[in-house]
Amino acid sequence: MHATMATSSEHQHTTQALELATQALCLSNPNPRVGCVITSPDGQVLGQGFTQLAGGPHAEVMALRDAAARGNEVRGAIAYVTLEPCSHQGRTGPCCDALIGAGVGKVVASLADPNPLVSGQGFARLRTAGVDVVVGPGAKESRELNIGFFSRMLRGTPWVRIKTAASLDGTTALANGQSQWITSPAARADGHAWRSRACAVLTGIGTVLDDDPRLDVREVATPRQPHLVIVDSQLQTPLEARLFSVPGRTCLIYTASDDAAKKAALEGRGATVIHLPNPQGKVDLRAMLKDLGQRSVNELHVEAGHKLNGSFLREGLVDEMLLYLAPRLLGPGLGMAQTTPLHTLADGTALEYVSVERIGPDLRIVARVQGRDSF
Repeated sequence: MHATMATSSEHQHTTQALELATQALCLSNPNPRVGCVITSPDGQVLGQGFTQLAGGPHAEVMALRDAAARGNEVRGAIAYVTLEPCSHQGRTGPCCDALIGAGVGKVVASLADPNPLVSGQGFARLRTAGVDVVVGPGAKESRELNIGFFSRMLRGTPWVRIKTAASLDGTTALANGQSQWITSPAARADGHAWRSRACAVLTGIGTVLDDDPRLDVREVATPRQPHLVIVDSQLQTPLEARLFSVPGRTCLIYTASDDAAKKAALEGRGATVIHLPNPQGKVDLRAMLKDLGQRSVNELHVEAGHKLNGSFLREGLVDEMLLYLAPRLLGPGLGMAQTTPLHTLADGTALEYVSVERIGPDLRIVARVQGRDSF
């Protein structure tokens, strides 16, 4: 489906819809982040909305409700939406039918929904009903906002983002293990905001045993806690670990151990234990990502130690790095990832910078592995 050149009005209202979609960033998982603006043919805003918590109304329905609440008639109106209106019955009804039923005359959508249950069918139903459909304005921005959703739908696995905090010379902990705190409170709060947008936060058993973290979202307001994923080959997670103190959170423990007693004890604490060994007696990380995809995880936020980070990198499973660099030098210690020595520079992992920003006194770098977003 080819994009068309956007008119100035289409660009303006699509930009408004994208701004609305960002309000669903930490809210709509595992559904995509979508915004919708409904205008009269001459450009007056009649209603607007964004996708709510899973099971709640989608952006189009929110915008129609907003228009009704304002007393605005939408028959013949234009709906600007950042993703193709859905055409299937899930926990909510098809949004394309809601727009057709309301008498909307035109839909301007950023791009097609990659979900095989939709994937052009929403556009087809709209056109069959006589609704004019334009596709293309805001496509790049909408896809970027939903990179995890596109990854899950098209690759079957989450978008894997490794977060780490280090000194300017790349040290994440001193040789004695001390690491709290290398970066500033501002950087830690920003890191919690990135946790909040993810479907799941992942760590390894080493971090659980060394730091006893909660790994929840505390530093920023959040409408939901992401799932917690623990890579624990031998089922060493302590039953009294603080991670179990976060109410209502899904906890998934991936293991290579078939110790039924340990599994039963951890499941008694509310965890789900998944047996996925590789031939080396460790957790099969690639199979784990497939399983997380089937569990509707879009973005996987990894906060682990240098060993597990190294395993993800060696196996080519990393999509993006989220790095916080403090303006200090710490010398020898633990690095960001434990990998094997390279023989040539060309063997290194090639990245491209997505953004570089100051967060308090620290530097935040988002760097993407080259070619990982080409699905």
